[in-house]
Order: sequence, then C-alpha cells, then structure tokens
Amino acid sequence: MQYLDNLLLNTDSYKASHWLQYPPGTDATFFYVESRGGLYDRTLFFGLQAMLKDYLARPITHADIDAARDLFAAHGEPFNEAGWRYIVDAHGGLLPVRIRAVPEGTVVPVHNALMTIESTDPQAFWVPSYLETLLLRIWYPVTVATTSWHAKQTIRRFLERTSDDPEGQLPFKLHDFGSRGVSSLESAAIGGAAHLVNFLGTDTVSALLFARAFYHEPVAGYSIPAAEHSTITSWGRDNEVEAYRNMLARFATPGAVVAVVSDSYDIYHAITQHWGTTLRQQVIDSGATVVIRPDSGDPVTVVLQCLQLLDDAFGHAVNSKGYKVLNHVRVIQGDGVNPTSIGDILACITAAGYAADNVAFGMGGALLQRLDRDTQKFALKCSAARVDGNWIDVYKDPVTDSGKQSKRGRMRLLRHREYGQFRTVPIPAEAESLAAVALPLGYEDAMLTVWENGRLLQDDTFADIRSRADAARL
Repeated sequence: MQYLDNLLLNTDSYKASHWLQYPPGTDATFFYVESRGGLYDRTLFFGLQAMLKDYLARPITHADIDAARDLFAAHGEPFNEAGWRYIVDAHGGLLPVRIRAVPEGTVVPVHNALMTIESTDPQAFWVPSYLETLLLRIWYPVTVATTSWHAKQTIRRFLERTSDDPEGQLPFKLHDFGSRGVSSLESAAIGGAAHLVNFLGTDTVSALLFARAFYHEPVAGYSIPAAEHSTITSWGRDNEVEAYRNMLARFATPGAVVAVVSDSYDIYHAITQHWGTTLRQQVIDSGATVVIRPDSGDPVTVVLQCLQLLDDAFGHAVNSKGYKVLNHVRVIQGDGVNPTSIGDILACITAAGYAADNVAFGMGGALLQRLDRDTQKFALKCSAARVDGNWIDVYKDPVTDSGKQSKRGRMRLLRHREYGQFRTVPIPAEAESLAAVALPLGYEDAMLTVWENGRLLQDDTFADIRSRADAARL
C-alpha cells in the first residue's frame, strides 16, 4: 500500500519525541527482542529477513522527511527533522544500525535474546528506539511459526508410533486454511509463509509470493482440488451424490488426491450410502485417493466415526506397526482444529487402531489469527546506553509484575556446540566489540550480524530455514 511506504511514519506517535528524552551525553543505545514465556516453552525464529528487505532496504529521502515533518506537526508531536536529514546526507538515507539475530528457523527456549539492535553512529543513537514499533512485529511470524512447529511435533510423535512412513507423511499433515480469517493480505502472506517453514500444504496463495519475494523459494507450498459447501449444495440435496460423482469425474485420476466436504446434510449417510455404496467402485477404479472432509460436530468423535464407516466400506491394510491404513480414502478435519485438538484426535484414532496416516488437518484462525503478542509475551527493550563515554545498564523491574522485568546491559546469545543449550550472556561494559570478548569453553555465538548500516549480510533461502526448523525436536 503506497500510502504506508514512508518508513518515518512506520512507528508510534510518541516515538517522534523520544530523541529528546535520553540523558545528555548519550551517543549509543542497545536493544534486544525476547519471548518472556507464554504458551510454548520455545519459539521458532522467522520473518526478520523479509522485514529488513521490505522496510529497511529502501533509503529514506528528503521527501519522506518533509511528509513526516508536516504530519507530526499537525498531529501534535515534535519531530527530529535535523537528525533525519543528517541520516540522508551522511548515510545516503540508510539507517546506521546493526542487527544481530539467530539464524531463521532456529528453535530457541523462551527468556533468551533472539535479536539485538544497536546504533552505529553517535549522532543517530536514537534510531533503534524509533524502529521498535516496526521490528517488534517480528512477534507475528515467530508466533505463527512456533504454533505450527509445535503442532508438527505432536503429529510427528503419532506418525512415528503408528506409520510406516512418518517423514514422508508429515509435510502434508497440516494444511493452512487461514487466509480468509486474518486481518489483511499482508498478514496472510507473512503468517502463511511462517507456517510453510514447517509444512508443505497451504491454500494461502499470498504466502507463496512472500517466500518467493524474500526467501528465494519458487513454490513454497502445494494444494489439491477440493470442494466447498457451495459447490456441493448447488446441486441440491436430492442430487448430493451427483455432486460427488462430478468431483470424481473432474479430478479423480490415478495417483491424484481430491478432497470433498461431505457434511452438508448428513456426513454419516454420505459415507455409508454415497461414497461407500453408490460411488464405491468408481472411487476404487479411479486410482485416486479421495479425502472426505467433515466440517461440523465434535472433531474427536466425528473423525473416528468417519474412519470406521469408511473402513466398513473400503477396508484397510495393517501396517508393520500393527495399525490400520484405509484403502483408497482418507479424512481431513478442518473445523475446530488447534494444537490441542490435533493431539486429542490423533490419540483417539490411534487408540482405536488407526494409523495417523489416515487423517490430515486444516487449520485456519487458530493458526494465523487466534494469537497476539502476548501469546509468547514478546518484548523489545532497551538494555544499555552509552552516556558520557560509559555503557550503563538500562532495565525495568516493576514491583507490581516481576514477569515484566527486562534484561540488563549489552548481550549475546550463545549455544553449546555439543549439547545445544542456549545461554543469553552479558557483554562486559568495557568491551569495545564482540571480537574482544572470549567465549566460554564449549560455546559458540548463536547470533549472526544480519544487517549493518543499510546492508543485508545474511540472505537465507527458504530451504535453509526449513532445514534448521526440521532439525529441532522436542
């Protein structure tokens, strides 16, 4: 949206006055981002590279400054016009900041620094604070990727116990249905791509464009022909079986997968009479896998009942682990799906002897929208400032809420080379640079400098990120 393209206006109103609020003699600041806890005990880092390319790569101009100056004057806020003009004249409009972060796709326990932001020009010490509003939005792709990753661990656990091909099955077990349930096209793109770090199934087209634009991925996800209620009910209740027959005629070819929502009237009648009797031989002869989609009722009980009825009609094979795998048909559950219900459904069907192979999931609002910054308690805070040549700790420690205590001083994130544990550790106040600080025995720096003074220093592919995320296990 072109009217939102001015980086100087991609902030909160009160940020415009903050350059006047630091102590005299301040010439550098240091900020960090962390998850202070939340629903999950670890997060999957994703989305920073896109944010940097999309927002920080374009130099600001004197025209941007003119527009921001005029708007803030009318809005009632002071504006650092001279400071911004200095950045255009001295730095070509590229912001003098350094951003270090864990590689995208890394899974890190909460309460650790995930990225740091620091000023690199004494005359622009105030810039990291100005960017807080923009950069803290990293909470959204990280939280979506984290939700998706934890769901993946649940599904993986059941597949490993009940499937002959757990890793082959896993990438398509959770499909993104969330595009229509988010607040904007941009949210769909960002959140949809975050999900695709973990899975290959999506109906969110904008996520494909996002991964292509920012992560060098030609096609990040895949889908299949699928019916919706309107395409079934437009045939009328008396012709329901004809709607299903049409789906088979149009899409059911050898090796294909086609999904058909079947609960428009009576899901159990649709399975026993239409799919299991009238169309049974056509399904078998097609050579396709037909995926029946219930879309109402209690997900745990309905999925199991659908599997049992499909089993009666099409039969099953027993795999090497002793679990039943249906012939020709599967079930996808897309209603009432969240990380908890996924586990409940899989626990129910596997207890009844059915392999996790038989079920896939579609997740919409619970994946891309039913979350916020507090889901993982994300915060971006100033932790150090250099005043009169000396680094001082900057922190908050409210007596009314110990959970909002912030970290102090400059910091870095370390990882143990052998055991993989993460530690956020302080950088001594007297240290001029990270290179001057020795690492503890057995540890390596878990962060990379990804952005410095307008230059992107790390440019990951989507495949790189997926590989890191998949290597992490609960």
